Amino acid sequence: MRRASVRLDGEVVGLLSEREGGGTRFSYTDAWVARGGAPISLTMPTRAEPYDHPGIAPFFLNLLPEGWLLELSVSRLKLSRDDPFALLLSVCRDCVGAVEIFPDPPAHSDLPDGTGLPKGGVASDVQGPES
Repeated sequence: MRRASVRLDGEVVGLLSEREGGGTRFSYTDAWVARGGAPISLTMPTRAEPYDHPGIAPFFLNLLPEGWLLELSVSRLKLSRDDPFALLLSVCRDCVGAVEIFPDPPAHSDLPDGTGLPKGGVASDVQGPES
């Protein structure tokens, strides 16, 4: 089963994981709950109990690109639009807003000196040619 660490302003606050039999579970870390950390969403208040969802919680789905950027991401990263978990792992390392999604355990490119995107991949298409 795939897992992802969920970060808020760069700090790990929880874990998103696929569940056997389908669906996903999001759990805040014990440390985040103990310190009364801010929720990642008003629909998912900070608590010790996990959030189970039959698919992927709408909050996480709303982090994914749409339209032409989704098409570009699916095409360049060779992913299926029917696999939102793979899309989260691949494109939500630098989402709009304070939430970031990283594979758990981290891939080599997720280390502090990595970008998480292949050189010349989606990021270069969105940013355009270098000046």
